[in-house]
Amino acid sequence: MLAAAAVCPCPPILVPEVAAGAAPELDAARNACLDALGVLAAAKPDLLIVAGPAGPDGRGPFPPGSAGSFAGFGVDLTVRLGEAQGGSPAPGRPLPASLAVGAWLLDRAGWGGAPVEGLGVGEPLAADRCLRAGDDLAARARRVALLVMGDGSACRTVKAPGYLDERAADFDAAAARALGSADVAALSALDESLAYELKAAGRAPWQVLAGAAQGAGLGGQLLYEDAPYGVGYVVAAWS
Repeated sequence: MLAAAAVCPCPPILVPEVAAGAAPELDAARNACLDALGVLAAAKPDLLIVAGPAGPDGRGPFPPGSAGSFAGFGVDLTVRLGEAQGGSPAPGRPLPASLAVGAWLLDRAGWGGAPVEGLGVGEPLAADRCLRAGDDLAARARRVALLVMGDGSACRTVKAPGYLDERAADFDAAAARALGSADVAALSALDESLAYELKAAGRAPWQVLAGAAQGAGLGGQLLYEDAPYGVGYVVAAWS
């Protein structure tokens, strides 16, 4: 059953080495993410799963110890999802960027509890399939925790990656309310077509969380909400 969850944004610029001189601009978001990870640690899970949006090459499960790199962003930095089983590096494909950011957050928080696995979620994944995937994740162990990576709309300003869309602010506000109050029904009902048009990469991972949380009776707390660079970022903790 799902014991706790943390919701964090996943832009690579959350990593100070990637952000370089702009790093201080996201200090509040980073600190909120670390607070949310503290809620996960306090839940003492048997398994932690990091879920985030991924392209075709990064979808599906990633075992403990899977590695990711920020070399594509001009930074010589490698991260891993916890420790590989048996103590040796996990073979296989690299983590998608969202999971690499999650791995970086866990390292920064000094995660040393439960084993860590990853799940790359296709951004176009239909809501019903997201909910089923989440239900499957919650059944993986007696106490499961989720670190859910994902951004809101990318259309909040004219300088945003998706330019300005007047629907974006309302979409992000609704998502933040649902994430901050652990409203499973509201998350499940997020409009996947609208999310796609607004380039909201977090929609599918958030709905995976909704599927995992059904029947868990968790409460939520909104720790951060803003739209730097015209992209909606939300940090929340469920316990």
